[in-house]
Amino acid sequence: MVVDLGAAPGGWLQASRNVVGSKGFVLGVDIKPIQPIKLSNVRAITGDVTDPQTTQCIKEHLPRQADVVVSDVSPSISGIWELDHARQIGLARGSLKIAVALLKPKGNFFVKVFQGDMLNEFLKEVKQNFHFVKLIKPKASRAKSAEIYVLGMNRKQTNP
Repeated sequence: MVVDLGAAPGGWLQASRNVVGSKGFVLGVDIKPIQPIKLSNVRAITGDVTDPQTTQCIKEHLPRQADVVVSDVSPSISGIWELDHARQIGLARGSLKIAVALLKPKGNFFVKVFQGDMLNEFLKEVKQNFHFVKLIKPKASRAKSAEIYVLGMNRKQTNP
């Protein structure tokens, strides 16, 4: 089961559906409405990763805990680097909170961030929740782009 945060317009929903096959489930979440995908095991809802109520709304649509949470959420770019970086880290933190609430133990998390002075603190937060954490710069990303992804694998068990 995959939860895709920042799913509009829906390309990653379709890619995730290809990975989970006909027996898996994919839920897309975005602040903007997503065009329906006509597959029985793919759903989309409207929600904001910075709104605490979004987590509860997502839980109501999931049949069980998620295996993977991916987040390609991005702020509206202002052109002021410090502001854009801070906004992106805020969205990544919101995505991390949702992932921690939704993922089964040993689940995985993949989130877009912008490189900058707040990244190391965010990485520490991810490391508190996952056994393996790695930065990934996709080959498709422009060399000068500050966009990078954080992969958190094997979610740590939490004490009840």
